[in-house]
Amino acid sequence: MTTPTISDDPLYQLLRREKISEFNSKKNSLDNSKLVSGDYRGLDLRKMECEGLDFGDAYFRGADLRGVDFRNTNLEGASFCEAKISGCYFPKQLSAAEITMSVERGTRVRYSD
Repeated sequence: MTTPTISDDPLYQLLRREKISEFNSKKNSLDNSKLVSGDYRGLDLRKMECEGLDFGDAYFRGADLRGVDFRNTNLEGASFCEAKISGCYFPKQLSAAEITMSVERGTRVRYSD
């Protein structure tokens, strides 16, 4: 487990400033490797397009993620404590119990085999 970080990376900073439309338009043309272990606490990330991205070990405490499609996103080790996840799709490797534990208790999600 790594400690959540705040990076100076331009793509990461778009999310930190909640510029979701700009993030969506630039995510394929910029280096997205700096999103891992990011601190996204309390951000409004609705409408974020994250297919193929790696949010492993990310910290989403209290973030508004309603409607985000994470099906093809790496979330292993991410924490969703008190996040708003209504309408989200999650990877098949994450059980409902694992997601619930993370939202309610802040545990980091683990993929099942």
